[in-house]
Amino acid sequence: MISNPPRWPNGARCAVAITFDVDSEACLHGWKPEIAHRRVSTLSWLGYDQVAVPRILGAYRHLGIKQTFFVPAWCMEHRPRLVESMLDDGHEVALHGYIHELTHEHPTRAAEEYWLGKSLDTMERITGRRAAGWRGPLYGFTEHTADLLIEAGFEYDSTLMGDDVPYFLHGAKGDLVEIPIDTAYDDWAQYVENFDFEFFTTIQSPDRAMEVIRAEYEAAHKYGGLFVPVWHPWVSGRPARFERITRLIEDILEAGDVWVTTVEDISRYIRALTDAGEYQPRVDHVPYLTTPVAEGLAAVRGQTDGSEGS
Repeated sequence: MISNPPRWPNGARCAVAITFDVDSEACLHGWKPEIAHRRVSTLSWLGYDQVAVPRILGAYRHLGIKQTFFVPAWCMEHRPRLVESMLDDGHEVALHGYIHELTHEHPTRAAEEYWLGKSLDTMERITGRRAAGWRGPLYGFTEHTADLLIEAGFEYDSTLMGDDVPYFLHGAKGDLVEIPIDTAYDDWAQYVENFDFEFFTTIQSPDRAMEVIRAEYEAAHKYGGLFVPVWHPWVSGRPARFERITRLIEDILEAGDVWVTTVEDISRYIRALTDAGEYQPRVDHVPYLTTPVAEGLAAVRGQTDGSEGS
């Protein structure tokens, strides 16, 4: 089914990295900056990260695993203890924008570069560390993003959805390991209904939600793939939902043939395997396009709507 699975370490059938995007209130401030300060109920909902992250870290300590948290730099400034607790426990902290700004809405390359630099500088000031990885807020990724990430020294991106296993993004400035994800693994589709975000779904029971997510893991395990769910503490860190997540992680660990690790470790492993000539990942050349395809549609429509005879 998967035509080019890597040889995972120690004979593992697949690789798993549990990722949480710790957006906190930045999610609303970055999306709706003009009105966010007045939406106290939604801010309280997002602020549940203060309860959920310690719960998640406690479960990870019990399970004996190290995982990856993607955090906007603004949250590092306003919730420094949360980030310190992740690092104190040996987890990876990667970047997720500055204030969850929408990358694809930056009007210029310079604007995107500014916010990326602000994110990096803020994280280094708060934590004393540089991020190895990046995930664009709301999966934002433009024609400039890959080269900006490469120039800034990132080792990997985990925003795109172009494969079932890690692959490479090749741009003008070099290349980047892409650790792909998919919206099927994102808890928003299962649990989020919120008027301020204008996002409406039928909230699923934890059992139904995990049925969908578990099926994706089982396929990755069967075919030698990669399972990198995208969860949010203020969504999936609630007791009933996180209980089911813990149960899934326990089942994954009990299988005994799964590499459960950080996204950074997966990226470095794929890079080393490739450099040693033991793996040939698929390569995407980016950007895919530099101008809108729609620029040519007016002429095409003019030829097909009968107007050419007028």
